[in-house]
Amino acid sequence: MITVPSFAKINLGLCIGPLRADGFHELRTVYQTIALHDLIRVSVERGSGVEIQCDDPRVPRDSTNTCWRIVERTMEALKARGCVVIEIQKRLPVQGGLGGASGNAVAALLGLERALKKRLSGPERLRVTAEVGSDLPLFLVGGTVLGVGRGEEVYPLPDFQAMACLIALPEVAVSTPKAFADWDGLAGRSSAWTGKNARPHTNRGDANIAVRSKLTVPAQSDRMLEFGREISAWLNAGPVATKPRRSGVSARDGGRAENPLLDLVRTGIENDFEKVVFPKHPELCEVKRVLERWGAVYASLSGSGAAVYGLFESKMRADSAAKKLEKSGTRAVVTSTLTRRQYWKKLLAIS
Repeated sequence: MITVPSFAKINLGLCIGPLRADGFHELRTVYQTIALHDLIRVSVERGSGVEIQCDDPRVPRDSTNTCWRIVERTMEALKARGCVVIEIQKRLPVQGGLGGASGNAVAALLGLERALKKRLSGPERLRVTAEVGSDLPLFLVGGTVLGVGRGEEVYPLPDFQAMACLIALPEVAVSTPKAFADWDGLAGRSSAWTGKNARPHTNRGDANIAVRSKLTVPAQSDRMLEFGREISAWLNAGPVATKPRRSGVSARDGGRAENPLLDLVRTGIENDFEKVVFPKHPELCEVKRVLERWGAVYASLSGSGAAVYGLFESKMRADSAAKKLEKSGTRAVVTSTLTRRQYWKKLLAIS
């Protein structure tokens, strides 16, 4: 039996564009892998098919499970036979916006290759993972990753030094399809498809502001271009703009700071899902406020939620914020971001 850690991700900004011809939304995001993880155990036995084992009742055990789907495709691509047994030990929340199911699938793929003593080529891995889900390919890169297209087109970005990362896990269920539908409704009401009467929207973590700002979303094309410009400026270590930041982070002029991650978040990148998720779940907005008040240099919803994370300059500060959240009844876990090298070192230590 092969055991593989299945790491989580957070989104450093997430810009939602218009619907594409294939029914997906155009996206721009920066993924960041973190040390929080599930464990995936893979074995190949006599027979055929796929068997999913997991103690968490929320995890599907049929072909709707991403591990099941990627195993089927991998076995076909490798022309291999056998019954593949996948044991999932859940530590990450289900549907928390941390990419748990996607990371599970990639860990299952890597474990299966090891168990079979065969492996797919790099391009074949990317093809198979992209067929299964939009945010699977990022877990074949690790570290800090630019995601475009529907999120499946990935490009490695320069690595950041590891930072303390607090993951807040409120007992809230957020449906990603519903969040996209709510975004489409917001975009339609604000003329976001055409840009008419649109002006930039600033969200400082106030759910009431988000509600009042339904008519202030900029044109989709303008917003996508702005996100691209912000990332390009960061990559070129150009001066950082001085407009107020959505996460309460003060902007600084000049080139690359002592921590490139701080430079990136100071560009003002934000998660569009906050505009539609926070008004319906104000408790998530309050969690973000707590993280900012207790020293997070950047705080945001991850994906469509419900996980909210904060990045801290020290583990001590993250621990203090976690204690504050725990006292208010919100589960909080302190972990760290993973550089690409750290990510692969841990993945390759497959037992």
